[in-house]
Amino acid sequence: MRITDQTIELDCGKLTPTFSQRLVAGLAPLASLFRVFRNRMEINALHDLNDTQLRDIGLTRADLTSAFLASTFFEDPSEHLTRSARNRLSFFRSHEE
Repeated sequence: MRITDQTIELDCGKLTPTFSQRLVAGLAPLASLFRVFRNRMEINALHDLNDTQLRDIGLTRADLTSAFLASTFFEDPSEHLTRSARNRLSFFRSHEE
């Protein structure tokens, strides 16, 4: 019998999650909701910046408004703002050359 013909049956079934793993998995939706709420509060604080300061971070007032309008209450509007800032940066970089 060659070595390639030998197989060993291993019982590598699914391991039972520990209490801490189940706790973390159970609290993940709550943590996600907290993160969405915190990001909404931070984006709301961006309204206090003037137009020059917003332009420095690659945003406009229209971006702030559209981020809130494009997302539901339980969605994170910061993803929309990140996309807007990156799109604007790539647009300006392509027109500089």
